[in-house]
Amino acid sequence: MLIDLHTHTRFGSTDAMLDPDELIERSKAAGLDAVVLSEHDHTWSREDIRALGQRHNFLVLPGLEVSTNHGHILVYGVEVFDPSMREPEVLADLVRSANGAMVAAHPYRLHAPMDWRNAEEHARAVMAALANPAYELAHAVEVINGHGRPEQNHFSELVALGLGRPGTAGTDSHQASDIGKAATYFDRDIRNERDLIEEILAGRCWAVDLTSGSLTEDVRRHGVPTRLPSVSPTS
Repeated sequence: MLIDLHTHTRFGSTDAMLDPDELIERSKAAGLDAVVLSEHDHTWSREDIRALGQRHNFLVLPGLEVSTNHGHILVYGVEVFDPSMREPEVLADLVRSANGAMVAAHPYRLHAPMDWRNAEEHARAVMAALANPAYELAHAVEVINGHGRPEQNHFSELVALGLGRPGTAGTDSHQASDIGKAATYFDRDIRNERDLIEEILAGRCWAVDLTSGSLTEDVRRHGVPTRLPSVSPTS
């Protein structure tokens, strides 16, 4: 299954222009099997999520992007946002209590080197990201973000490898043109939120660049096909 783990709509994120119905229909057209609504510091009710999914005959799952004091963390399994979640340790405790999962979102945004071509500066930036207390608590790292340039997403992949975490992908959609660029591949059927969390915690998830159909390099160690059918982003 291909699932976009990182999306935003105008009903939950002030910087987004996407209507949730448009997000879902365009995601379906792009060949995705499900989307997660991960608004900024805001959660959808489970009832509204179910209603959206039923209306479109499509799997829609709840999520949350928490703006912690040490970067953005995608959260799955927590039903309500609380401002105390801005402290990574508090967030981790709440996620643990809910049997949820945490994913470090776009690490390159917080720890990017000033000069991407400077090897020493790049290495220092990676080391700083590896020491980030929020990332250390995460169960996975978003290694492909739909807004990231290749060198930026590669930076995030180095962070995942350094932390020994699996990689995920999401479009980070805020407008229609963002949809269909990236998704996370799961080799089992995801039927609900609990299935999603279990697979992330088990590390059975792989980042996919949907513009090329390529899985990240580390996927070869898991026996998953290194190519998927290319899917063109919707415009």
